[in-house]
Amino acid sequence: MFTINIYLRFASILIGLLGGIGLWVAFGFWYGFPFLLIGIFMLAGYLMLGTIMSTNTLLSQSRFKEAEERLKLTFFPNILLVGYKGVFYMTHGALAMQQKDLATGEKWLKKALDAGLPSDNERGAAMLQLAMITASKNNRQAAQNQLNEIKKLNITENMLKEQIKELEKQLKQMGQAMNPSMVGMMGRGGFRGGGGKRKMPKMK
Repeated sequence: MFTINIYLRFASILIGLLGGIGLWVAFGFWYGFPFLLIGIFMLAGYLMLGTIMSTNTLLSQSRFKEAEERLKLTFFPNILLVGYKGVFYMTHGALAMQQKDLATGEKWLKKALDAGLPSDNERGAAMLQLAMITASKNNRQAAQNQLNEIKKLNITENMLKEQIKELEKQLKQMGQAMNPSMVGMMGRGGFRGGGGKRKMPKMK
């Protein structure tokens, strides 16, 4: 999906609104209308989508620090489109997991599920990482219960299916500490369950 550089978007919002209002006052409404239209369009897109798409592009490139800074530029997460709010929280969770901050990651992932995610792939990815956190606490039964819930979802991404199988295998073998390789699986690629690109929820 085509994305506009966030700083160019901010500049377009400012120039469009202020320039449009200035021309409206000086010469009349129709002189300022095109600028106002551009400013309003850019502002609406930002308020509905935030910086999630560009943040996840950076995550997919393993540019984690830049991704964290970019996500902070979503100043109004509570008014994001349905689905995008959950993805916003999930991306926060992915960043925390990448830093091995499991407690913070768990908090954000739970918020993502509560806020709602656009498909079973996103829900499965969030639930899988929560199950990994639970397993890392040596709570095998709770992790198995979470895995059973994941299996009820309609997962279509091959990479995510493989990660689910890997967790299932690890839980079967689990008799002592969680295999360290499982922690390494956490937080990769933003809100995506696998390595491929994910389509964002469609705007209605």
